[in-house]
Amino acid sequence: MIATPPAPAPAAPGAFDWPLAHEAERAVGALIASLAQRSSFATTLAARMRDETGNDFPEWIDHVVTTPEHVAPLRAAGYVEENVEAPAGTTVLWHPRAMLPRVLVRAGAAPELLLRVETIADFVAAHDSAAAIEGAWGARLRRAIVHEENGVRVGGVERLGYRGFVVREPTADFVRAALHARELWRTRKRDFARDADGAAHAIARLDAVLALVDRDAACELFFAEERVFWQARNRAGQIQKRRQDRLGLGWGNHDHHTFRCSRAHFADLMAFLHKLGFHKRERYYAGAEAGWGAQILEQPVAGIVVFADVDLMPDETQIDFSTQRLPPAPALRTVGLWCGLHGDSFLQAGMHHLEARFDFARLRDQLAAEGVNTMRPFSDFEFLRQAFTEGERWRVRPARVQALVAQKLITAEQAEGFVRDGAIGSHLENLQRRGGFKGFNQKSVSVIIAATDPRKVQAGH
Repeated sequence: MIATPPAPAPAAPGAFDWPLAHEAERAVGALIASLAQRSSFATTLAARMRDETGNDFPEWIDHVVTTPEHVAPLRAAGYVEENVEAPAGTTVLWHPRAMLPRVLVRAGAAPELLLRVETIADFVAAHDSAAAIEGAWGARLRRAIVHEENGVRVGGVERLGYRGFVVREPTADFVRAALHARELWRTRKRDFARDADGAAHAIARLDAVLALVDRDAACELFFAEERVFWQARNRAGQIQKRRQDRLGLGWGNHDHHTFRCSRAHFADLMAFLHKLGFHKRERYYAGAEAGWGAQILEQPVAGIVVFADVDLMPDETQIDFSTQRLPPAPALRTVGLWCGLHGDSFLQAGMHHLEARFDFARLRDQLAAEGVNTMRPFSDFEFLRQAFTEGERWRVRPARVQALVAQKLITAEQAEGFVRDGAIGSHLENLQRRGGFKGFNQKSVSVIIAATDPRKVQAGH
């Protein structure tokens, strides 16, 4: 197994006040463009990604390989050395405060552009390449060079909970363990009569997975299955995944995974994610403004971000709701009602939405041509644009609705509408970042949480 790095020290004040790194974005963008223009494959792929999937080619770059004479602009713009596993004689550069590709520097190296794809075999097959894949299934890093022209090599990488750059063949024991772990996640029971039993089952299943593989591989495998579960119930996700699969990309552009959680089990979700190696990032306290709170977490090795939402009351804005179990509330806000109707994201419902990075306007227009409309943007800044596709309406179990009526949490009229018409369940989120911006905007999130309240949608507001 790959050793797991120790947890970092608590973040300093202001650590999550993410900067705009335009200079760094320009520097790495210029390096990517200079290599891409020497490769007809890269130029064609970038055009197809733009025109067929609404994607920006640079957003998919896992890393660039270059030589020392090209890195001065990167260092001047904030790139520093990262201490991760790499081939001998290689220096790894990254920007620790921005969401930008990493750069491998090695004297005499052939320049490379490597995309982060979900499954490297799909990428090779989609481009009818005879490229050999380095690393059998189960290797923590697999890679393939699918085209070489004018000295520039273009290919893809597939990662399994690994941040380094060394390909090692997996042992037969690890392959068996990883396959078993994937099946344990896929067959996880989600729906129990008591949600407490479901949470306990999830944590027990995690312990079983961690007996097979380390937490970084467990994390990568878990979220792959969560995306499958979400996509099965979201038409926009199915359409976009099909479009990206034509190019062998999969969901390699995922930005974050959003879980809506009941107050009763938010602490369980936090404990689960902690065991998967997540570290806490921003925590939003918007109780007085919009009746919600959110803990953002990041798994630094797998590179997965979770945005976890929960109902929050105005007098709870100063508590650490990520560790303190919340008592029952006298009323349901947007997140609590969604969970009451559908179940927790952690359990029955699956994710509220997957957010991936795109060319915002292109994706919106391309999905509209496929019959998928997009809601008004809730963030519309130069550095951050966000919008949901129109929600997928799910049927609601009458027993869930009746339980909410019995607790006087919804009216009889609302209950009748939910049973008759269902309620909005999930979305795909279209996001575009600029300047390497890594954060979110609390006021913008408040807008979309309010806009997706099932009562407002039901009333046609």
